[in-house]
Amino acid sequence: MIPKTVVIRGAGDLATGVASRLWDSGFSVIMLELPKPLVVRRTVSFATAIYEGSIVVEDTRAEHCLDPGNIRNLLEHRIIPVLEDPNAKLITFLKPSIIIDAIMAKKKTSTRITHADLVIGLGPGFEAGKDVHAVIETKRGHNLGIVYYHGSAAKDTSEPGKIEGYGKERLLRAPVEGIFKPYKKIGDIVKAGDIVAAVDDYEIKAEIDGLLRGMLYHNLKVTAGMKVGDIDPRGETVNYHCISDKARAVGGGVLEAILNRYFKSS
Repeated sequence: MIPKTVVIRGAGDLATGVASRLWDSGFSVIMLELPKPLVVRRTVSFATAIYEGSIVVEDTRAEHCLDPGNIRNLLEHRIIPVLEDPNAKLITFLKPSIIIDAIMAKKKTSTRITHADLVIGLGPGFEAGKDVHAVIETKRGHNLGIVYYHGSAAKDTSEPGKIEGYGKERLLRAPVEGIFKPYKKIGDIVKAGDIVAAVDDYEIKAEIDGLLRGMLYHNLKVTAGMKVGDIDPRGETVNYHCISDKARAVGGGVLEAILNRYFKSS
């Protein structure tokens, strides 16, 4: 029998794509996040509930859950609970059979293969069969969403996937360490050269024309080089309230790994 409850570490845009796919498949999903998530694509990330109290992404509602005792009530009302738990201490309390590490740290985290009957890691940093039971490929390309039961996902190249020929130019990065201040909001159309944000008194300018698809929450402390936003060169044609094709593909890989574990072993 397939366990119904899944705990996901992280609630960014990829984690949200996974959560949505599992939720729509009948799973009960619980998400664990940082007290101040460094989430860029906030309109499609359940992590936004930490700041705003709640968020709806494609008909699915998530709420900031301050009391673990309220988890069951939220799930019964078809709401995904998002809890502040950076070290995943609640796993001992929740005792889930399935854990998904969607932190996207791109290096080893505190998640271990012994933490649940099925542990799945997203992207680089995990070795299937050693750190986790399965790894899902998160790099765009032919293997996106594939499940590895041995070995690892493609190494992080620090190069984003290209859209209309633009890669690293799409990203907005912090020029220095300091406090992040957005001047534009997600959904705004910007031109190359526009000042879209700042870190302390250091301006961040758009390198290309397009739609501002992601932006960190205001007044967060950032480090030099950190991704703080992104621009989609496709402009107004982009629906920034929809889960991305990449996140859906990764969610499909997670669902496959779960079914493989419990259907093949039954």
